[in-house]
Amino acid sequence: MTAHSAQVTRPPAALPVAATLGALGVVYGDIGTSPLYALREAARAATQGGSLSQDAVLGIVSLILWALILIISMKYALLILRADNRGEGGIVAMLALLSARNAEPGSWRAYLLIVGLIGAALLYGDGAITPAISVLSAVEGLKLDAPALQHVVVPLTVVILIGLFAVQKKGTGFIGAIFGPVMLGWFIIIALLGLHGIAQAPGVLVALSPLYAVNFLIHQDFHVSFAILGAAFLAVTGGEAMYADMGHFGRLPIRLAWFGIALPALVLNYFGQAGLLITDSAALDNPFYQLAPDWAHYPLVALATVATVIASQAIISGVFSLTQQAIQLGFLPRMHIEHTASHEIGQIYVPLVNWLLAAATLGAVIGFGSSDALAGAYGIAVSLLMAITTLLAALVALHWGYPPVIVIAVNGFFLVIDCIFFAANTTKLFEGGWFPLLLAAAAAFVMLTWRSGVKLVERARRNLRQPEEELIESAVATCCSRLPGTAVFMASAPHGVPLALTQFVKHNRVLHERILLVTVVIAEVPRVEEDGRVEVIELHESITRIILHFGFMQYPSIADGLRMACEQGRLPGVDPTQITYFISRETIIPTKQIAGMAVWRETLFAFLQRNAERSAAFFGVPTKQVVELGTEIEI
Repeated sequence: MTAHSAQVTRPPAALPVAATLGALGVVYGDIGTSPLYALREAARAATQGGSLSQDAVLGIVSLILWALILIISMKYALLILRADNRGEGGIVAMLALLSARNAEPGSWRAYLLIVGLIGAALLYGDGAITPAISVLSAVEGLKLDAPALQHVVVPLTVVILIGLFAVQKKGTGFIGAIFGPVMLGWFIIIALLGLHGIAQAPGVLVALSPLYAVNFLIHQDFHVSFAILGAAFLAVTGGEAMYADMGHFGRLPIRLAWFGIALPALVLNYFGQAGLLITDSAALDNPFYQLAPDWAHYPLVALATVATVIASQAIISGVFSLTQQAIQLGFLPRMHIEHTASHEIGQIYVPLVNWLLAAATLGAVIGFGSSDALAGAYGIAVSLLMAITTLLAALVALHWGYPPVIVIAVNGFFLVIDCIFFAANTTKLFEGGWFPLLLAAAAAFVMLTWRSGVKLVERARRNLRQPEEELIESAVATCCSRLPGTAVFMASAPHGVPLALTQFVKHNRVLHERILLVTVVIAEVPRVEEDGRVEVIELHESITRIILHFGFMQYPSIADGLRMACEQGRLPGVDPTQITYFISRETIIPTKQIAGMAVWRETLFAFLQRNAERSAAFFGVPTKQVVELGTEIEI
């Protein structure tokens, strides 16, 4: 899944073999199923300049080989995997590493945040296209031996995808164990099929030289070369999952799975398809399936369907993980997140995202109707994402103190390659490339609107927030009576008085015997260890500020944090089961009188805020202990 984080957690003591097998199933599902359509689409693009010659076949397979070597093996496996945030990878983790989310408006970090959020949004566009083209291309194998079944391809694909999205709420742990073994079997079989094709035309191995790719491209018309480059890029889509899923498996298993199994199998299969096309150009209709003997077509269709479902599952899970990270870092509104497995951190389900993604994916299948048509939509979002990742990785390297000359030379080289492929994919903009870009634009717009709106609300809160000194004065002198028990007032900032407490004191003129001001701070690291989780600050003998620190990959449970503080003896006399939580329920009122966003964007933000997951539910506060106080805020 493209720049995604799949929901599988690596056990602390996982054997390299086990972790490598797991990585094979989750990380390489997408790129592993690319042989179903990548070489076929590149060969068809080459026929724009005439018939499919032997030189064209050799040039295309050489181009695919060196794209795999340069982009996946060298850039991702050897370079990008080094740019980790304490073991975690992905666009959002990289933004956290660069401290972009707290950037001042107008600064270079603020622009960097926009670029990064666009990159994250591109994953949503890719997440809708990958399941559609993968499953559709697998099911299309039915047409090879039974052309009459052509009319059932789209309905069958729709049924498979609906089943896939429907099963998400049950969690993926129950099928996760088979991911690795099935994909291992898939790679072994496509490698054997490739060897069979190479045996028919051993001369295809001369294409191991990059000269064949270069010579072929420079002797084509400009538009044909770009079309071929755009189609050949399909062979490397899914490679960015290596970086996004690094936190679940580790660098070594991901590299072992790639260099030891996935890369050799893919190269053998692509060269096998090329060998078949040299001996039989009529196989262009579906060279992948025609590598297999007739009796194996239907079993191969079944296996390919399972493999593409696994690839789709990985990207769906990755979108869930990306959404969780974005919410924690304040880039998206709070959403209902279900944890489907208590023993695995990554096992989550986000219902809203699941069904929005399902609608987009099914729309792509029904709207485009074939993997050929979808190939035009696939690639443009991924190529732009790869360019953004390369740029951010260069900034991370500079941030870590690497020599600028080396960083510019190495990352600049790969950025040029990314830009060439992106330029080639832009030729497919009107053939369907607009679809993932439209989805990405919508996601990026929501992210940027939410981010800006949150800043406006915090500015308004700052103006309304009572200084701590006034609260302490009220506690000592003004309030004539005390209510028994402990009250928790949730605060959005680790300073000042929460609006809910200000409202409570203003209208009731009383305070509880014990007051806890609780703030959740999401750190720009994946996880915060328990010994650094709770920060306790005594403001007064009866008023305590508590700051709970969580990483962006953790579930921010306030109840668990307070229970931990009580168990550590840092909140003497407090019983977590008897606490009353007071939470401010804010109503956002857009207005022209206050400088901010355009009113229509403020209205959109108000809609998102109104429909966001309630604070109490999102932060794990016991429902029976919650009291909500309404507050109106103008922005």
